[in-house]
Amino acid sequence: MEKRLWLIGGTSESVELANAIAKLRIPCTVTVTTVAAETLYPKTPNFRVRVGCLDTTEIEEFLRQEKIVAILDASHPYAVEISRMAIAAGNSRQIPYLRFERGEVTGESTAEIIYLDSFQSLVEGNYLNQQRVLLTVGYQALPLFQDWHDRAILFARILPSMKSLAGAIASGFTCDRIIALRPPVTAELEKALWRYWHISLVVTKASGVAGGEDVKRMVAAELGIPLVIINRPHLDYPQETGDLSLALKFCSIALMGSGEFISPSLSRR
Repeated sequence: MEKRLWLIGGTSESVELANAIAKLRIPCTVTVTTVAAETLYPKTPNFRVRVGCLDTTEIEEFLRQEKIVAILDASHPYAVEISRMAIAAGNSRQIPYLRFERGEVTGESTAEIIYLDSFQSLVEGNYLNQQRVLLTVGYQALPLFQDWHDRAILFARILPSMKSLAGAIASGFTCDRIIALRPPVTAELEKALWRYWHISLVVTKASGVAGGEDVKRMVAAELGIPLVIINRPHLDYPQETGDLSLALKFCSIALMGSGEFISPSLSRR
């Protein structure tokens, strides 16, 4: 079996990388967690998509079966568990790993922008009390807000999938307080939604331009509505870049078996 690249997907950046990798005819297997995400990737002979979550044991088997010789991690900045497992598996099997990190939207705390290091800081504080809150944090974080339903009016924006909807309902959100939208969400739609629900506080992740963070910042400033941004979790990646050309160079070198990829312009931690 031919040697292959493992692209950890599920983001818009991973789709861009996948299309570029497919054009180079690099054998690649991308992993995603939903069937809906599968449709976003190239349909070429050298490209395969695996749908479903992976645990540590399954990753080891996946690496063996697919003959993986390099790992390109373009997962969501908050999907740290898959990144940790991929780094550990790569280290144990001496497989080179590169994190492709989406750019951050930089800024400081203002009257409208509040930075917090964790969801725990948010739910343990008094930020949500008696507010009409729009949560754009993904369905997996919604259980953290269950105890706030009797002290605030909470609305959830989720991805349009049965898993997301089931997660929101299980977390105490009624159907009239859930909206399912797939990014990107325009500024006009953001404003219309915030106004329709009379939102007084918005909570989001520091997910960069790809996650619509810049649009939320702009709308928050225009409407004078506070925006709470949960900072990205810290993870010590072996090496990372946000440069597409460097990521493709990493893939090419790894698949050609010409040694370790090291570049002066590549960030190492």
